[in-house]
Amino acid sequence: MRSPNGPDDWRETNRARWDERVPLHTASDYYDRAAFCRARDVIRDFEIAEVGDVTGRTLLHLQCHFGQDTLSWAHRGAPQVVGLDFSEPAIEAARELAAELGYGPDRASFVAADVYDAAEAVPDSSYDIVYTGIGALNWLPDLVRWAETAASLVAPGGFLYLAEFHPLSDVLDDETASRVTYDYFNRDAWVDETPGTYTDFDAPTVNNRSVEWQHPLGDVVSALAGAGLHIEFLHEHDMTMFQRFAALRRAGDGYYRLPADRPRIPLMYSLKATRLR
Repeated sequence: MRSPNGPDDWRETNRARWDERVPLHTASDYYDRAAFCRARDVIRDFEIAEVGDVTGRTLLHLQCHFGQDTLSWAHRGAPQVVGLDFSEPAIEAARELAAELGYGPDRASFVAADVYDAAEAVPDSSYDIVYTGIGALNWLPDLVRWAETAASLVAPGGFLYLAEFHPLSDVLDDETASRVTYDYFNRDAWVDETPGTYTDFDAPTVNNRSVEWQHPLGDVVSALAGAGLHIEFLHEHDMTMFQRFAALRRAGDGYYRLPADRPRIPLMYSLKATRLR
């Protein structure tokens, strides 16, 4: 698919970046494979509360990376989980992790495919829950096509659940998060050349080019509503998963927030959108 507002090779560029970083991530303290294999669960507390009990419900995880979140939902009771990611090394790592935990393909399967091709790539036509995790939408140029694809995979009575970084964080200055520095409504691709990765900023890497897009919150909600889903809730959260800004401080719950003497702003959001019967 050609992106109207970015380089033609955006997909290949991003795939090369992610492929290279898979072994860095799987070996990192950030993902702590040994701890995960013991606990088998890395789902955030607010997601647990908002998604609810997954016992007896099939779940499809779009843009799953190497599967820790996907397998966490299996541990929480989903009888069948499917993870999809465009990085073949990530999918291979996910399959290895599933096997190490004792999950066969009937319980946890992983598919290497572009998210826009998910409807043709996954084993079933629909799922009770379509889940997409944190840091996924910024890699996609066409939000409407994503919403239509994801919505088509939600079973009647099922829902899509999304947790993401809030787009407001993309417009603030990196140091203090107190000044509006960038255009919230910018539709152009953001091309970056930063080496390393979020698990190790100093890691030596070769494929450093990335192509990303920011999506205003209204665009996300409108795309899902336009795809036929009913928005159950949209929650905004005053915390985030990592030190996105130098001013953020890590709290006792492990999340990063602005200091207590600063006015709060949304740093993440989550939403649930159902397909009515």
